[in-house]
Amino acid sequence: MKTVKLEDIIGTDQEIDGGNWVSRRLLLAKDGMGYSVHDTIIKAGTETHIWYQNHLEAVYCIEGEGEVVTLKDNKVHEIKAGTIYALDEHDEHLLRGKTDMRMVCVFNPPITGREVHDENGVYPVIKE
Repeated sequence: MKTVKLEDIIGTDQEIDGGNWVSRRLLLAKDGMGYSVHDTIIKAGTETHIWYQNHLEAVYCIEGEGEVVTLKDNKVHEIKAGTIYALDEHDEHLLRGKTDMRMVCVFNPPITGREVHDENGVYPVIKE
């Protein structure tokens, strides 16, 4: 069994500041679970273009308010504490923080922690 404390991730190379967000990577590909888990803060007043062509992601909001706009249909999905959204079709989207939002994100396949969004909002698949 493995345990990870958020306090032990903060300030390490597993805490990534993406400008509009800060992702604390709790479980990564190296942990061998088949998915990765992140505690992420989306900053108020930001808009981030994301398109995970190589990953499926589920996101559970535990604090704050915002919205996701799916670009294929321009549908606006309100997000608030207690809401989960699943990008089950590799949905290209805009994530907007109305307030700071705290999100729990799960990626399949798991990320390694070294990925960086490209100009299209895509993470590459990096094999360990």
